[in-house]
Amino acid sequence: MKNRGRFRKYVPSILLLLLFEAVAVVLWLVRDNLFYLLNFSYIGCCLALGTALFAAGKRYTRHFVQLAVGCYMLLYLGVISRENMQIEGFWYYLFLGAFEAATIHYAVAKIFGPLLFGRGWCGYACWTAMVLDFLPYRQPQKPRREKLGVLRYVMFALSLALVSGLFLMKAADLEQIMFRMFLAGNALYYIAGIALAFAFKDNRAFCKYLCPITVFLAPASYFSLLRVHCDESKCIHCGKCLRVCPMNVEVNKGSRRRKNGTECILCCECTKVCPTKALH
Repeated sequence: MKNRGRFRKYVPSILLLLLFEAVAVVLWLVRDNLFYLLNFSYIGCCLALGTALFAAGKRYTRHFVQLAVGCYMLLYLGVISRENMQIEGFWYYLFLGAFEAATIHYAVAKIFGPLLFGRGWCGYACWTAMVLDFLPYRQPQKPRREKLGVLRYVMFALSLALVSGLFLMKAADLEQIMFRMFLAGNALYYIAGIALAFAFKDNRAFCKYLCPITVFLAPASYFSLLRVHCDESKCIHCGKCLRVCPMNVEVNKGSRRRKNGTECILCCECTKVCPTKALH
């Protein structure tokens, strides 16, 4: 039983590796491009290694994964390869009818992938959060302002409207415009994210109030296979898990309908502080 329990904590790592390797091989064969094999194998190995080390109790490995994947996507794919991997890039390639770059990234990480790993991407690979998670407010120190969450939908609509407008106006040199938007968008996200973190004393305030990607993530995350479960018969309602959760998830409830349940980033901080091991 003890060995079985040890194995179970590494299941998410194995599933992540298998998922990304499957995507890597399929895209390599279908697109006849070795880049996809290398790209998704690298990301999958980083995620699998990082989550395995984190499950083994190595505290700072989540930051390692964030930096390994986030810097690769921001600096190599974004800055060097000039691919807009933000939501504007997704709309751009979608309108072009091209299944590549941002459209593939969104399909794997943010539209279909969350059926398996929920918002794990936000916890282990987001290049915005990789910076915000180094700020001093790891545990939210102010109540969450639920009504401000509507701003995420405004950002989502604005991004769609902006790219739609460029196509309708038949703007020249769209690729150059999208690259500049990538640089400007990331600068804006970092400035807004850091400002919100200090204003609300919460590293993840940007994720809760402004990030437009949650519009894609929430529906699939509700059905996520990998999630933090709560054995309510063991829960003593001490509130420790609620205090350490960076996303204000009502993690001491077992139901998928728990408050903010689709926003769990699988950081597993709650499982570490639970005195009765009700969370797994």
